[in-house]
Amino acid sequence: MKPSSASNGTESYLHTLWRRFTRHRAGFVSLWIVLAIVILAILAPVIAPYDPNAINPEFSAAPSLKHLLGTDSIGRDMFSRLLYGTRVSLLVGFLSTLLATGLGTVLGLIAGYFGGVADMIIMRITDTVMSFPYILLILVASVIFSPGMWNIILILGFVDWPGVARLVRGNVMEIRNADYVQAARIEGMPGRYILFSEILPDTLAPILVFATSVMAVSILDEAALSFLGMGVQPPQASLGNLLNGAESVSVLTGMPWLWVSPGVIIIILVICTNFIGDAMRDAVDPSMTM
Repeated sequence: MKPSSASNGTESYLHTLWRRFTRHRAGFVSLWIVLAIVILAILAPVIAPYDPNAINPEFSAAPSLKHLLGTDSIGRDMFSRLLYGTRVSLLVGFLSTLLATGLGTVLGLIAGYFGGVADMIIMRITDTVMSFPYILLILVASVIFSPGMWNIILILGFVDWPGVARLVRGNVMEIRNADYVQAARIEGMPGRYILFSEILPDTLAPILVFATSVMAVSILDEAALSFLGMGVQPPQASLGNLLNGAESVSVLTGMPWLWVSPGVIIIILVICTNFIGDAMRDAVDPSMTM
């Protein structure tokens, strides 16, 4: 079996990873920015000055002390809807990433470790899914299934798993013949133990790095689908359907408060998530000096 690290050794390794992560200034700053946005989204029921679906007398009002980001065409407070919309978009991005990463990791472990028929079947399914144009596959699935937050989570999760599966399979094929894996086989350890206790820990770092890119893409996909009316449905707010009001030229030019703030949050989340992924990649890269 692979020798287990001592407690102080594990702490030292984690400390080293954190120190190398903080060297990536953009990734380190991005982590705090994302954490701040997540905290604001979680505290939306406390911070939001109005119910996000409450209709006020001021229609399409410009930003003011009463409505910090103005109101939409039916009088709903945009700041409140932005907080709740960010919450929904982060939830969609996180859960779809969790689904795609979990499914892709399990299938990649099975394909890479057992090989043979299992590998052939899983990889052919992976190739089939990846052969379709990505955005077309999402749009078709969104049309087949009724729009809604949970359906979008399932669609994005099942569309994004092949990339994770191929990554995990490649890593597993490199380490499945390592000495500690062979020792576990000789000791008669079951396959599930070898997969999840011996091989998975050595594959976890690239999975986490790849998951950040899946998270960024999922946030963008949710925004695109909701903007087109095939994602999260009103009156529930999301960053995507908040942008839906910017379809007309009059809104784009005359009422920028309806689309600038959700657009900026989407840009910040996607850029920061990618920077965090870059920092994680640099932290776990063994070619870098400690």
